[in-house]
Amino acid sequence: MNLRNQWPVLPIVAGLASGLLTGCGTENGGSGADGSDVVVGMSDDVLATDPASGYDPGSWLLFNNVFQSLLSFPKGATEPQPDAAKECGFTDTETKVYTCTLRDGLKFSNGDPLTSKDVKFSFDRMLKINDPDGPAIMFPMLEKVETPDEKTVVFTLNTPDATFPSKIASGAGSIVDHRQYDADGLRKDGEAVGSGPYRLDSFSDDQAVFSVNEHYKGNAKTKNSGVTLKFFHGDQDALKKAVQDAEVDIAYRGLTAKAITDIEKADDGTGSVEVVEGSSAEVQHLVFNMNDPVAGKLGVRKAIAHLLDREALIHNVYEGTATPLYSIIPAGIAGHNTAFFDTYGARPSKAKAAAALQEEGITGKVKLTLWSTPSRYGPATDQELAAIAQQLNASGLFDAEMKSVDFEQYEKDIAAGKYGVYVKGWVPDYPDADNFTGPFFGKGNVLNNNYENDTITGSLIPRTAAQSDRSATDKEFGRIQDIVAEELPVLPVWQAKQYAVVRDDVYGLEYCLDASTVFRFWELSKG
Repeated sequence: MNLRNQWPVLPIVAGLASGLLTGCGTENGGSGADGSDVVVGMSDDVLATDPASGYDPGSWLLFNNVFQSLLSFPKGATEPQPDAAKECGFTDTETKVYTCTLRDGLKFSNGDPLTSKDVKFSFDRMLKINDPDGPAIMFPMLEKVETPDEKTVVFTLNTPDATFPSKIASGAGSIVDHRQYDADGLRKDGEAVGSGPYRLDSFSDDQAVFSVNEHYKGNAKTKNSGVTLKFFHGDQDALKKAVQDAEVDIAYRGLTAKAITDIEKADDGTGSVEVVEGSSAEVQHLVFNMNDPVAGKLGVRKAIAHLLDREALIHNVYEGTATPLYSIIPAGIAGHNTAFFDTYGARPSKAKAAAALQEEGITGKVKLTLWSTPSRYGPATDQELAAIAQQLNASGLFDAEMKSVDFEQYEKDIAAGKYGVYVKGWVPDYPDADNFTGPFFGKGNVLNNNYENDTITGSLIPRTAAQSDRSATDKEFGRIQDIVAEELPVLPVWQAKQYAVVRDDVYGLEYCLDASTVFRFWELSKG
């Protein structure tokens, strides 16, 4: 959730250390329910405090702790459960009518009652504002929201969507107080009023301060008295120093592999800090503009697929903090297969690459530019793209170079069709294969790469969306992955691991790092 330019294209944070491991205490071992504040340092910025706008990882971290959704993802789980709602479910046979009944006694952090009116207001407002940096793009299927009474909310969809519960369980489903928000415009004062486990006490360029919301009614059980979130604005060295000097208890998102290695080397033997590794569904792809005179040729794309050495990239650039990715759906998400491994293998093959170019009628070296952006998808992205260019050139079949552009210009150039090959990272809004296929290969795909496949858009994606038994979608998702591997509009590169560095008296971080991408403040404690 979310890179957040027009769909969940989120900034990928790559990079921490190989071989550094797991777990930093459990809630049963000195979990420190002493009510202490916890200080978290993060290199990402929080771009919005209004959930109708924010669509980036930092903003969703705030939303998931300050605002409540009808449903939420339990720690370690990929199926949402009721939170502000006491029960929800499809009330028709077509997965087009979804009804929720609210808990009793819900209140916002300011004491205002939360009713079905606020739920309807929140969704109607988000869709009406339709902010280009917001999550409205996730709900093209939402036709109307009705409130038969103060406790009941009925969502009517214009097309079947069995993943709708997961979508409203994400930060996109944040419920706001209708008395505190303008129905027609975004809130600009940096304040937030929600009904989640925490209230936002202050928000500035350097930090956000959260305290426990005494009015909260939901599943979260807070284990601290508050959280301070310090922003390091991409300064990884400062973030590393802060956790080493005990200025922050946790360093989350943005530390490089080298930073982690340095921390380990600097350990004085007291075990004052350690690295926690969690599962992640963050992925990165090379994207091909299908209308480009070079990258638009299937033979060129196949040659690149045959020459890409993912293992070398993981070892040399990411120091083991990611894993090679051979599909558009990452491992750990139901429906995953290994279509690209099956089609192109794991080891580079100059012979197969040359054959693909020859079949295309290409005899000379292919001149190619790989376009990158320096920090949006992690601090090593430029280094990675330069390494891929070197891999292509080492074959003698390509004359490739890497060029890097700041993110704002990068997005404009992609939209204008100026790039043939470029990099995109993705963090899911919800842990379902739909979130790795529909946005990229459905109608109006967010990659702006001019790819269309009628079988995918007209048949496979609608069938998977309508299937309430998600385990029954594996065949269709497998077919989508096979088609994409054959036609190559994108080339999967890696799947990230998720890391954080934590002081030795802080517990519960392992419950904040899972495929749901929800960083749960309430699980953190100091002892």
